[in-house]
Amino acid sequence: MQPTCLNQKELAARWRISHRTLERWRWAREGPVYMKIGGRVVYRLEDILAFERAMLLGKTRDQVAYLDLVD
Repeated sequence: MQPTCLNQKELAARWRISHRTLERWRWAREGPVYMKIGGRVVYRLEDILAFERAMLLGKTRDQVAYLDLVD
């Protein structure tokens, strides 16, 4: 079963970036939507996928719409 949320270190590993980058993005209000639960920062998988789709460069509107349909 696939997890529905990733913590900061798991997302950083997924994208091969520093977890500090995610911290900076949160401070600057950039990056994917996140939640704070009991002081922990978590990212919902659906928000991560939406952010990744939004970051697609060079894709036409039709291609992005298709990606939304197949998810």
